[in-house]
Amino acid sequence: MKKLLLLVLSFFTLLSFANGSGNNPKGKQKDIVSEKWQLVWEDNFDVDGLPDSEIWGYEVGYVRNREAQYYTKGRVENARVENDCLVIEARKDNWEGHEITSASLQTYGKKSILYGKIEVRAKLPTGKGTWPAIWMLGDSYGEGTRWPDCGEIDIMENVGFNPDRIHANVHTKKFNHSIGTGRGSYIDIEKPFEDFHVYALEWDEKELRFYVDDQLYFTCKDDGTGNDAWPFDKPQYLILNLAIGGTWGGQQGIADDLLPQKYYIDYVRVYKQK
Repeated sequence: MKKLLLLVLSFFTLLSFANGSGNNPKGKQKDIVSEKWQLVWEDNFDVDGLPDSEIWGYEVGYVRNREAQYYTKGRVENARVENDCLVIEARKDNWEGHEITSASLQTYGKKSILYGKIEVRAKLPTGKGTWPAIWMLGDSYGEGTRWPDCGEIDIMENVGFNPDRIHANVHTKKFNHSIGTGRGSYIDIEKPFEDFHVYALEWDEKELRFYVDDQLYFTCKDDGTGNDAWPFDKPQYLILNLAIGGTWGGQQGIADDLLPQKYYIDYVRVYKQK
């Protein structure tokens, strides 16, 4: 009888952990305390309205990659906190003469990161033309260093014409897509636009390790050839954005009925190694 009771208790314990992902919009209470990582800062998006200005700033305008959207600043229609999530929304609303609007939030000048672990729990938009991302640029980019010399770390990219595929990419002066030497990989997960998943990076002096839901799928190592290949010994800042179209997201066009699309972020957490 005791053995049967223990088996039943074990089953429900495992079930409770399993329910920590998926459609549960607040996975915050399901975490297992890590002995390896110490929390440095987090945003749980639990205050409705505009995102916390102590953490988040904005990119503004038509910024890169010949994308179709205009990034706005401080506009709740494009970036807001509601129902315990950050919502980044791309809209076809012709705001101030811009046919498509969206938002790109960044921590530049507010929260720098150098080594540690970055976790973002998110549910993605989808449809032909979407291009959501979780990524980082060297602080030096904001200080005038050109891309890709500053270093870019793409923790998560997804394009709507291949909706189940999650990409990780790393760009430096020596290794980047513009010269055909980009480094990256991908993992296929079922319908990331229906469920929340945790996208994570572990970053130390010699390695970048990329995960989805604790599954490691790409490791990028310092090859020892210097800053042109490994500028990742300097601080970076985090970017959360929803692009529409562009050189990658728009390779197969933009669906006529695509918009609006919403990108949900449950939390952002940054840790340092203990």
